Amino acid sequence: MKPREITLSTTPTPEEIAQLRLGDIVYLDGLMYTAREGVYMRALEDKANIPMELPSESAANFHCSPAAAIRPDGSFDLGAVTATASFRFAKWLPEWMAKTGAKLIVGKGGMSSKDYKEYFVPNGAVYLSTVGYGTGALLGRGVEKVEAVHWNHELGLAQAMWVIRCRKMGPFIVASDLEGNCLFERENEKISQNLAKVYAGTKPAVLKRFGETDDRSDELIG
Repeated sequence: MKPREITLSTTPTPEEIAQLRLGDIVYLDGLMYTAREGVYMRALEDKANIPMELPSESAANFHCSPAAAIRPDGSFDLGAVTATASFRFAKWLPEWMAKTGAKLIVGKGGMSSKDYKEYFVPNGAVYLSTVGYGTGALLGRGVEKVEAVHWNHELGLAQAMWVIRCRKMGPFIVASDLEGNCLFERENEKISQNLAKVYAGTKPAVLKRFGETDDRSDELIG
């Protein structure tokens, strides 16, 4: 079945979020901001004032490092937006979502259903994953303009809080829902059921890396 394609505002209503299903393809319109460890530590641990009105301006937090530069005249040159692995920031997400009202966490790789149930569900949030690797230039086409770059001098360009205006930025795939279900775990479970058939008739490996297991299901991320 062909997945649904949905254009979603970066300030979605609870009803719009509730309608999302695992595997839906989402394109985003509106303001999106980047926040990763530098922003989280500055705002949550150092108690710095967040330089945006959240979530009224944006409820979409993108885990990424823009491939961008600030020109001598103060304008911005942004060509691509490359997502980074979100599990690295999991420990800050419950407090961040509660503080900022973030409803869409966007990044690469996702997290476990345990994380979604504990962190996302209580805050009415879902996770949107980039689709495959090397999509930074594709996503960059969805950037209409850079509105601002906050905390650049304190954190540097990669860790700064970039505020970008998006128009049909995507594709992103819905990787969690309001019940805390995980798309990747669901699909990996389906694949694991057929692994025995794939390896039928093959011999165990002769050479093994240190600590390697014979459990072939461990090859899949669970």
